[in-house]
Amino acid sequence: MDHIRFDAGETTLILSCGAGSPPSVVHWGRRLTDAVDVADLVRMGTRQGASGSADVALSASLAMEPGLGLLGPSGFSAHRAGKGWGSRFDVVKVTQSENGAMIDCSDNRTKLRLEYRITVDPVSGVLTIGSTLANHGDATLDVTEMATAFLPIPQPMTEIIGFSGRWTDEFRRERLSRFSGGYIRENRRGRTSHDSFPGIILCEASTNENAGEVYGLHLAWSGNHRIRVDTLSDGRVFASLGALLLPGEIRLAPGESYTSPDIVAGYSAHGLAALSRHFHHHVRTSILRPATRAKPRPVHYNTWEAVWFDHDLNKLKDLASRAAALGVERFVLDDGWFGSRQHDRAGLGDWTVSDAVYPDGLTPLIDHVTGLSMEMGIWFEPEMVNPDSDLYRAHPDWVLRIEGVEQIPFRNQYVLDISRPEVADYLFGQIDAILSDHAISYIKWDMNRDLNHPGDAQGRPRAHEQVEALFALIDRIRAAHPHVEIESCSSGGARADMGVLAHTDRIWTSDSNDALDRQHIQRGASFFLPLDVLGTHVGPSECHQTARKLSMAMRAGTAMMGHMGLELNLLTEPQCDLDQLKAAIALHKQHRALIHNGDFQRLDTPDYLNIVGVVAADKSEALWSVAFMAGQASTLPGRFYPVGLDADRLYRIRLVWPQDWHSISSPSVVDALDLLGEGGVVSGEALMTAGMQLPLTMPETVLLIHVEGQAHQSP
Repeated sequence: MDHIRFDAGETTLILSCGAGSPPSVVHWGRRLTDAVDVADLVRMGTRQGASGSADVALSASLAMEPGLGLLGPSGFSAHRAGKGWGSRFDVVKVTQSENGAMIDCSDNRTKLRLEYRITVDPVSGVLTIGSTLANHGDATLDVTEMATAFLPIPQPMTEIIGFSGRWTDEFRRERLSRFSGGYIRENRRGRTSHDSFPGIILCEASTNENAGEVYGLHLAWSGNHRIRVDTLSDGRVFASLGALLLPGEIRLAPGESYTSPDIVAGYSAHGLAALSRHFHHHVRTSILRPATRAKPRPVHYNTWEAVWFDHDLNKLKDLASRAAALGVERFVLDDGWFGSRQHDRAGLGDWTVSDAVYPDGLTPLIDHVTGLSMEMGIWFEPEMVNPDSDLYRAHPDWVLRIEGVEQIPFRNQYVLDISRPEVADYLFGQIDAILSDHAISYIKWDMNRDLNHPGDAQGRPRAHEQVEALFALIDRIRAAHPHVEIESCSSGGARADMGVLAHTDRIWTSDSNDALDRQHIQRGASFFLPLDVLGTHVGPSECHQTARKLSMAMRAGTAMMGHMGLELNLLTEPQCDLDQLKAAIALHKQHRALIHNGDFQRLDTPDYLNIVGVVAADKSEALWSVAFMAGQASTLPGRFYPVGLDADRLYRIRLVWPQDWHSISSPSVVDALDLLGEGGVVSGEALMTAGMQLPLTMPETVLLIHVEGQAHQSP
């Protein structure tokens, strides 16, 4: 077949895959009707030679391999001792299914085989693209570069949105105009990173949250990566993503193969928020375990910011009792329960319960927690080791390093080479023993440093194999203990991607529990990840990371819009704050199904506001978070224009958080619509078109507005 076509959601994908030619994309974007003839698209895309260039038009391919002769971005580089580097991959076989295709390509000259696996989500239109390279030659192949795929982007997409940040300030967006040449983001930290999330968005200059065309691409990979957007001198635009390979990382012996990380790509003609909803649907239906999605996401309590390393059984029992009384459903014991781990300078690697801290073991605490009808969770950092540990003293050769080069100081710990079978076996044995001997149903899996020198004992780089070994180790634990859920934490959001989500159940979004920071962080994460996987916790009144002091109403209101949890000392909080926190947990549970299953919405807002919401799939209700980040420049704030409702339906509007809240002055819209009482009833059309005036309030306030559909009738 010369072409294959998929129509799904609001997207059409058409691939050129005629035998004897490299595979390429004819159309990816707005859904086409059946009346559109593929041959017409091909003819309309005819290119020609130009003065100062090749005499013939040079076609692109999914691989952008050197044999094409297209002197632009490179997507593939491999050789055998400096020879056989000029590969060109031609299609030899295509196998199409209802929602996907396998495209087999080969180069008989360089004895390589390249296979593409493409699936299309039938509801969202999200593409998943993977590729596998096989060495069919008789000598070792060194692979130095292999983007998973190059995808063409229409020229009107003149804006690039990239993602940056730092520890405690992840998922920052940077929007800029596309330019001639290459936009490149690279990450060499050995984990997803705080500062270079593996996602890119391209859109029209006029695209906003709820209007305009937009393309999004994400690399489902928790390691080194490269993202490119290339604007060629001939006007064509391509986006590519792939693992960033260190020298010598991928060496294929005859018969061996290398599989790239998947690209997850989406399109929408209806703005950034619609694109996010496509990604959210994909994560929920194609990546997360059905068992995880089948039950409500439990409200967490994490002990870290309450006790740090100072573990005391009676205090922990008191915290558990307080947490249960507030409505918490899962109690997670953080760092400090094992080995000599009474500070961050010792004990990592020795995963046995500390006799000094827990002379009777963990069972008394676990029995207390489960007796309160809460699940028990526990913290591990399996990939790390302290030099001051029994494990390191016994096996100093197990750590990643560059021989003869001093280790980079980083949180008093080194990185274990878990690609070595004996290391992975040791870690599995230690974790398996803890889970087998205790009623534990949750792991917070942490990873608190970069891989500065990711070399093994033989001097070979191991960053790529380290990630593959991580996924394999987690899968091994899940197979042995399928009831145990696992949270991906990496000093906050440094391991937050769809790759790790295929092996875990939740992401710790950031180490910052500052509610103002979290408003920005959670909004940024929502571009690719749904609210039900984003850990969102209520921190202490004075944030340990920023020293900012925020009200309980602000902290709890922010944490409700995600997978809610608590991370503060419940023994020292004022009773009035505990009462308010209990009410917040109850409110979250009341609306949890909507928050974790509804259609997510973001609104375009001025800097002083952050407005996000969730609308039920049947438009029967919605919950909106209106966060006043700072004071507005005008006398009064602006109007609130929700989206996604049924214009022909009546809705009751109520302000459900904070309780007993009052505007700075009255009468206000709160009084006019009785928002704190029975609520005002207005049509969806009026609410979405005319908007509702926001009440006057102080900065650092979050209001939760519930919109509930009434009977279908005209107002």
